[in-house]
Amino acid sequence: MCRVFFFILFFISVSLQGQHFSQRKIKRIIRKIPAFEQAHIALDIKSLEASTAVAFYQGASYMTPASNTKLLTFLASVENFDSLPALYYQKQDSIMYFKASGYPLLFHPFYPDTLLASFFTQKHHFKYFPAKSVIKAQGQGWSWDDYSYYFAAERSPFPLYGNTVLAYGEAHSPQLIPKVFQNGLVQDSLAQSFYRDHKKNRFYYNPKKWNAQDSLYRPYITSDSLFIRMLQDEIKRPVDQIKDSLFNPSWKVLYTHQEDLLYRALLQDSDNGVAEALLNMISQDWFNEMNIEKTLDSIQSKWKPWLPDPIEWVDGSGVSRYNMVTPQTLIAVLKKIYHEIGWEKIKNYFPQGSYSGTLKNYSLDNIFAKTGTLRHNHNLSGYWMSPEGTVYVFSIMVNHFTAPSTEVRNGISLLLQQFQKKLK
Repeated sequence: MCRVFFFILFFISVSLQGQHFSQRKIKRIIRKIPAFEQAHIALDIKSLEASTAVAFYQGASYMTPASNTKLLTFLASVENFDSLPALYYQKQDSIMYFKASGYPLLFHPFYPDTLLASFFTQKHHFKYFPAKSVIKAQGQGWSWDDYSYYFAAERSPFPLYGNTVLAYGEAHSPQLIPKVFQNGLVQDSLAQSFYRDHKKNRFYYNPKKWNAQDSLYRPYITSDSLFIRMLQDEIKRPVDQIKDSLFNPSWKVLYTHQEDLLYRALLQDSDNGVAEALLNMISQDWFNEMNIEKTLDSIQSKWKPWLPDPIEWVDGSGVSRYNMVTPQTLIAVLKKIYHEIGWEKIKNYFPQGSYSGTLKNYSLDNIFAKTGTLRHNHNLSGYWMSPEGTVYVFSIMVNHFTAPSTEVRNGISLLLQQFQKKLK
């Protein structure tokens, strides 16, 4: 009996060797951060190669991940693609048939793919195959009144200009890119400086509030007919839509090898349109249609053997409040990402503390991580390399706070610094 008791004590002591922080100690640290008062906190921290947490506090609790959802989208992408398909094409005589892969960087205002743009400089008659299925312009759980903000640009099979309109230029009257929208510009003396009608591609501006130094981006309502019209205007060549579904060319794939550009847009700038497009690309590759719901179900079935907890996952970007995930699941995802792409690519793609992307305002050294922000929710999940060279994986999630977001961000930094002091 004594031997059994001794063995149990020994097993418990071994299993807790990696746990540097007790629940009581973590609670004490959290209570000293005023911004966390009445908020829901959950966290998990492990060394990269260990299964036992060095710090764990409600890490099995479901939280709203916001843009930490992009970590799931990123893992699904790098697992599926060695190179990202920009489009599918087939040339026959003077005709160039093409169809969408879901790729989002054609004429993008921030991440233009010049190699893809050069494809459309060829002297061919272009014919476009529309997507097989109708894509929902907004994801489940997106706020309807976000329709006029860049971060809520519509999903579509073949995004152009990031599915946004740029308003810029002269005093009292903006100029629009793409120019196809210029005729839909209307003065409104009661309006804000520039916005779009909820139901149509009509844009309003207030000449008294418009500033010539402004550069504002607003989503437009997408359609196949509008896509064709804008593409024709840009390339100055005819583009037709194929209506004969019986005609099916043998497709070739155009690769432009802009993975670094796109993945940095996803992780460093947290671009929602890029995130949604990546799920469409996976869906097109797997099912020859763009069906995000079907794709998310398939990804989760594939991941089920190693996921600590099931995921409530409805979009690629994290705009939806329907998404739910636990910190220990994000830790498992981050470990998979590390073993999939390695440390050098993580440093290339992820924001770096105090230096780049969404981590510029974090006072954290040797941190490469993804933020996730919605109103009253802020999270930070990623990697930290200790001075001794040990890589730690962490996820700190703060939901339902009422303090200013800058104070919450500072609180997360302080919390992580407290852990770093004890970790080697």
